[in-house]
Amino acid sequence: MLTLIGLLTIGSLVVLLLVGRMSPVLPLIVVPLLGALFAGFGPEAISGFYTEGLERVISIATMFVFAISFFGVLQDTGLFRPIINAMVKVTRGNVIAVTVATAVIGMLAHLDGAGATTFLLTVPALLPLYKELRMSPYLMLLLLALGAGILNMVPWAGPLGRASAVTGIDVTELWHGLIPVQIFGAGLLVAMAVFLGWREQRRIANAVVSIEPDETVSTFEGLQTLSKEELALQRPKRIWINAGLLLLVIVALFSGVLPAGYVFMIGLSAALLINYPGGKAQMARMAAHAPSALSMGMIILAAGSMLGIFTGTGMLSSIAQDLVRVLPESMVPMLHIVLGLFGLPMELVLSTDAYYFGLLPVTLEVVGSHGVAPAEVVYALIIGNIIGTFISPFSPALWLALGLAGLDLGRHIRYSLWLMWGFSLVLFMVAGGMGLF
Repeated sequence: MLTLIGLLTIGSLVVLLLVGRMSPVLPLIVVPLLGALFAGFGPEAISGFYTEGLERVISIATMFVFAISFFGVLQDTGLFRPIINAMVKVTRGNVIAVTVATAVIGMLAHLDGAGATTFLLTVPALLPLYKELRMSPYLMLLLLALGAGILNMVPWAGPLGRASAVTGIDVTELWHGLIPVQIFGAGLLVAMAVFLGWREQRRIANAVVSIEPDETVSTFEGLQTLSKEELALQRPKRIWINAGLLLLVIVALFSGVLPAGYVFMIGLSAALLINYPGGKAQMARMAAHAPSALSMGMIILAAGSMLGIFTGTGMLSSIAQDLVRVLPESMVPMLHIVLGLFGLPMELVLSTDAYYFGLLPVTLEVVGSHGVAPAEVVYALIIGNIIGTFISPFSPALWLALGLAGLDLGRHIRYSLWLMWGFSLVLFMVAGGMGLF
């Protein structure tokens, strides 16, 4: 019964997020609450779930609010414009070159294994370039998500660590088997970026662009023409100071010397003091970025309450356990392969924790009695699932990327799901050919 309620709850949530007819905050709050009530949990238990869920995301929500504001202020100063201008000149409006660069940048930025850092570094810098060339920002997010998914196989990223904790296999040992898959995936992503860039180039060429009489048209030879208000906010003489500030913030994030949220609090304060002295100017800058920052914070907090209810009620664990019982007996020895094939779309209904701490242990137990080695199960489930990490509504880093780019989750899923799943299946078949499972 709990599994049925959980599936209906998650299914309703995913449908509402896909349709996009309402703010994500509403379904994230209301749908899990109704599910918990139908499952027989009372106000006291739900309050505990809510508290536990919020404790898991409060630091993330804090970081998002101040990170969005920090990068927004640096964007106001014009810090990223020279980078974008240089990229425009190098690519000379070549859409294919931009998509290839995006794919490579996404992989490099995820070397630390942290999705939030990846999107914080890439989206603010790349988004103006995509707008400059009239390219779809959903294509940018797709390529960044694929690159981050490939690099998410490194030992210091979350999925491999979870798998190691469940199986007891050394995480470095698991990674050694995945290195050839990563190398192949990187090459495949570059090839895919070329194809998608060619497709996007044709779309732009065939598009009929309507331009209002007072609208500025950007060219590939330079920057977008800025309004008087935007020009007044530019701080070209302080570009190196701002660049140094950004570098310090990035170093602090990688070193972990302070919590990420506090790093961005300090960074925002410094950026405002350096560039916009005076209370009125500082309040104006914070007010300008408050809508996107607060909206993102609200979504993360709502997602925390959702995760708390799904975890606390046991819905996710129940779904993970019952999934393995619906297959015919003859398919049981191949359960890990079947689940791996559908691992990516399962990102829409299972959180990472539910996948690795709920589904993986049960799968290991079921196929282990048929002589399947634990490492084979891990490889099948990881390779089949990991490329879809940043298409899942359960991924806080994805919500950050959506907030930074001003994009909609439903449109991102519709744009990216089939391409990401196809990419994942190719990697899956290659890994099978390598004898990993």
